[in-house]
Amino acid sequence: MILLIGAGLLVVLLAVCDRQLRHMLVTTPKLPMGAALAPNAAPDSSLAVVIPVYNEAENLADCLTAVLDNTDLSAAQMQVWVVDDQSTDETWAIAQAFQQARSDPRLHLLSGTARPVGEIWVGKNWACVQAIEQLQPDNAPDFLLFIDADVRLGRGAIAAALIEAQQSRADLLSCAPALQCACLAEWLVQPIMLALLVLGFDNEAVNDPQSKTAFAAGPFMLFRSTAYAQIGGHRGVADQVVEDVELARRVKFSGLRLRFISGVEAVSVRMYRSWGALWEGWTKNLYAGSQRNLGATLGLAGLVGLLCVAPWVTFGAILLTGFWGGWSGVDGISLGLVAIALGLQYDVRRVVGADSKLPPRYWWLTGVGGVLVMAIALASIFKTETGIGWTWRGRSLKPMPPLEAK
Repeated sequence: MILLIGAGLLVVLLAVCDRQLRHMLVTTPKLPMGAALAPNAAPDSSLAVVIPVYNEAENLADCLTAVLDNTDLSAAQMQVWVVDDQSTDETWAIAQAFQQARSDPRLHLLSGTARPVGEIWVGKNWACVQAIEQLQPDNAPDFLLFIDADVRLGRGAIAAALIEAQQSRADLLSCAPALQCACLAEWLVQPIMLALLVLGFDNEAVNDPQSKTAFAAGPFMLFRSTAYAQIGGHRGVADQVVEDVELARRVKFSGLRLRFISGVEAVSVRMYRSWGALWEGWTKNLYAGSQRNLGATLGLAGLVGLLCVAPWVTFGAILLTGFWGGWSGVDGISLGLVAIALGLQYDVRRVVGADSKLPPRYWWLTGVGGVLVMAIALASIFKTETGIGWTWRGRSLKPMPPLEAK
């Protein structure tokens, strides 16, 4: 009887989540592309594209090719700034070779300097600030687009984003990218994280100026330059690990217009290429992204356990009970309910994947993925609170005490 009740509750919970995900995805505005753009629409604004890089030898050339081939905007309309944040691999050499081979006047390279002594700078914030300081005040671009080196832009994405920002009067336009997965760890974890983000942030509230809910996707953030300066830019969030969400909050709390939309037709990203990178990245972000809300992070881990792990555990328990103790009518009903729960679990993966162009591959390992996400949540709490092992690409995120004056 306990298994029957548990199976029934899982069906109800998964059905509610499935319905909510469908609603969220349907109500999320999309970046118009191609024929969906308004007739005769064309960007009439200038912009600077900023790409901060640290040990991005695998990504940089493909990213730059996608950006430079993305639009026909001239050098007078678009600048592309690559800031090397003191990489220890071949990133800088690749950037220089690319510039020499391409000879595109829009492309500018900057070898970043060491972070200021006695100040707390984490992530890509210092690199972004250095790029902005290179822009001429008397010829500042209208917009600033920040993307990561693992982002790939589809043809026309930049122009479409500029048009959308102009038409919506957005001070910050952020596009949720399509996710790419290759290794098994990505397939196990990334779809679950995507579903949690969709469930966790009400896009209607994010886009509502009257709501305090704020969110942005760091891989693609298009600022109106005046708004970026008003909120203090990346210098104002120098010590923030999850700087994209904090910038979005500052935009909204300053009375500026935040717009978050789906850009899966125009922007894609492969965030992590291995289990080690995935573990380091999500344990860096997850708890910090909740503003160190212990209850919320533990609740998230519990929700993942119920949605992802519990159906498979219940399925196994029913099978063992039936094989060892003989099948009964209750066991049969329980097994049917669990089958429905697993079907709903598959549908959640299918619905989220269809929106982000991520097929439900390995969905039958969702229980394993759930265990990994729960471990990530707990490790993120431990790392962030203690500073032990809290790193990004080997760089410690633990705040260092200021130097004592001599």
